[in-house]
Amino acid sequence: MLRLDYVSPLPPVRSGIADYSADLLPHLAPLCDLRVIGVPGQKVAAEIAERWSPVAAAEMAGSGRLALYHMGNNRHHERVLELALAHPGVVALHDLVLHHLLIEATLGKEEKLEPYQERLRADHGWVGDVAARARQWGELGRAPMFELPANRTLLRRQRGVLVHSRWAAERLAEEDPELAVRHVPMAMPLPARLDEESGRALRRRLGVPLAAPLLGSFGFQTPIKRTDVVVGALARPELAGVHLLIAGELSPALDVVAQARELGVARRVHVAGFLPYDEFEAAIAACDLCVNLRYPTAGETSASLLRVLAAGRAALVSDYAQFAELSDEAVLKVPLGEGETAALAAAAGRLLADRAALTAMGGAAREYVARRHDPATAARRMVAACAELAAREPPGDAAATEPAPSTLTWRILPGELTVAGWSEEWPVGARRRLSIELANTGLARWLATRHDPGGVLVELQWRDEAWGRTLAQSWVELPTDLDPGERRTLATELRRPPGAGALIVEPHVKGIAGFDKLGGPRQILELGRAERGPAASC
Repeated sequence: MLRLDYVSPLPPVRSGIADYSADLLPHLAPLCDLRVIGVPGQKVAAEIAERWSPVAAAEMAGSGRLALYHMGNNRHHERVLELALAHPGVVALHDLVLHHLLIEATLGKEEKLEPYQERLRADHGWVGDVAARARQWGELGRAPMFELPANRTLLRRQRGVLVHSRWAAERLAEEDPELAVRHVPMAMPLPARLDEESGRALRRRLGVPLAAPLLGSFGFQTPIKRTDVVVGALARPELAGVHLLIAGELSPALDVVAQARELGVARRVHVAGFLPYDEFEAAIAACDLCVNLRYPTAGETSASLLRVLAAGRAALVSDYAQFAELSDEAVLKVPLGEGETAALAAAAGRLLADRAALTAMGGAAREYVARRHDPATAARRMVAACAELAAREPPGDAAATEPAPSTLTWRILPGELTVAGWSEEWPVGARRRLSIELANTGLARWLATRHDPGGVLVELQWRDEAWGRTLAQSWVELPTDLDPGERRTLATELRRPPGAGALIVEPHVKGIAGFDKLGGPRQILELGRAERGPAASC
């Protein structure tokens, strides 16, 4: 029998994964030798502790058991991440993107950039290094946080990875074919039929008219949940008189209250904040139609959405990524883009006006969850996947292989330049064979001279003692590309012309600029006083 250590936040931690784990554990226990590991620093509800008797994480070392880590993209999973890196096993990846967790675990604790930069560089090479450097100037933006998932080191140390959607499995397999990725459904139990009276009681408490159509948005509200789009839709004529219930914590980056005031719909927006489980079900019962938009995505399968569907409520979702896999009978998909707000208002307006269609879609939603997300079936598939993956060896740490930028596009070109074979006593008219060593210490590949534009060649420029004019000039080609971290030695022979008091040696990018203007190396070789005379060719 599989000996499994289960590592996840548990109630009362305010995490959807904690609630998910509480639902899943009873179905896993009969299928394996299950041991629950207490996440260091996290409380466990008394009823959970009594039933599962969590043991200290220190007991995992050398136990010979397979660890199953449930990983999410927030601060509640920082210690889970540390354990998974120290004692690899199998990771159930609830969010493909872990960049937000990385920020909270590094920059969120101290002002130092180095830990964040080091981990982002390890997962994404030079691209991660550059994205991290932008933090020095207070730059953030959402693009790096979603395009750089910061999961490579974690996943490559595991025997395998479990995800809850085919889209997520395909994306991971494309990004790193060496990973062993398995798709298992997210477990979601069917609750008893909604208590409609509890919904009416919640309406009265929040001041929502009992007869008013009510939209509901559930879970932690961040900009990617498109809550601002939903509030904007309330101002359209299709949703005149429709109210919105927001059941979940509001991100500091989202000010829907101010937006609602500005649009004149504040009276119809009701923010309930985080709700305990029983009140969460009452909030679903209070709503006629639910909204779960998402863009961009961290690759998550939304537990809050599945709870809504399991309760028999219809929902509107974004027609995007993993949400596109949902049954068209269970949800109505809203296209992204410029017309998103109008499309949302039109779709919600049609459904709220057709109670029969709304009821039919809610029934289809509940049946869909029963068929695709049955906890017993999900547990069997999870245990089978873990048993298979237990025998695999992790791919192991490996440097990220992002192709380097080149001198054709990159404009910061640090490096080193050393010239040997010359001396201050270089006589006028005498020839010297120079050895020029170049070292690329930057992020960009220095393209060979044959590339035009973008190729690199080294200029050798003779200047007179007064620095008033160029006496002679020659060029040495870079025969092959010079990658970051590489060194190359070039050779050339020069004759010192009359009047020359210095030799300037500087790489140039063809058609762009000399390295001196690009943060790169330049050498000025000062020679002894020379007799003035006409310029000589090199």
